[in-house]
This record gives sequence, C-alpha cells and structure tokens, in this order.
Amino acid sequence: MDVIIYHNPQCSTSRNTLGLIRNAGIEPHIIEYLKTPPTRLLLRQLIARMGASVRDIVREKEAPFHDLGLGDPSVTDDELLDAMIAHPILINRPIVVTPMGVRLCRPSELALDILPPQLGEFRKEDGELVVDASGRRAGTA
Repeated sequence: MDVIIYHNPQCSTSRNTLGLIRNAGIEPHIIEYLKTPPTRLLLRQLIARMGASVRDIVREKEAPFHDLGLGDPSVTDDELLDAMIAHPILINRPIVVTPMGVRLCRPSELALDILPPQLGEFRKEDGELVVDASGRRAGTA
C-alpha cells in the first residue's frame, strides 16, 4: 500500500502516527512538510479530499496564527491558504494519504481508519496502549 505522511519529527502526534503506519507493515513516503511544504494547489486538494474546511487544518497554537490575526472570522480561506504556504508551521499535522482516504490524524489513532490491520501491539510514546497484541484497537471487543 502506498502511504504518504506529511510529518513533523518534532511532534509526538506525528511520530505516533508514523509508528502506527509502520505497525501496519508499511514504510510510508515521509514528507517533512516544514522542509518541503506542499504547493497551494496540493494543500487545497488534500483539504478537499479530507472533507475538511481550510480553517480545520490551520494550526492555531503557532505564533504566526496570532501575529497575522488569523483567528478573525473575516479571514478568508484564500488568506488562510496564503498564510499556510508562507508559514508551513501553520499546517496542522500529521496528514496521512492512503488509497483508503486522507486524514488529519489528530489524535494519531485516526490513522487506523485508513490503514490496513495492525500487525501487533502498539503503544504511544507516553505508554498508552492503542492496539493490543492481536492487532485490535485497545478497548474494543
């Protein structure tokens, strides 16, 4: 299965998502989007394939969000896209692309919806059990 992850190695959610992809037996194409940001057209296509709004994908915790006044509801989608292209840190992560769909994987467990079955147990970096030893989501029957 061909999988792409728009990844920030400094982000634990992104690292956990990468771990879940690998736990499904897949070595994804890793795009460190801070070093190689998507084009405006690609970003718009990814957002559309997610069925999300542009605002859903903006990372509000970063300084440029506040510095540029992007929280103002009058800021248009085009202005938000311009800001994300100029400041890729504003693109929320990780975004995972598989033949089964495209997701913003926050929390990382959302990746399970678009991946093949897990091959075994997976725990997040903080020790939280996500997938049990038989490859099932923890807490499901």
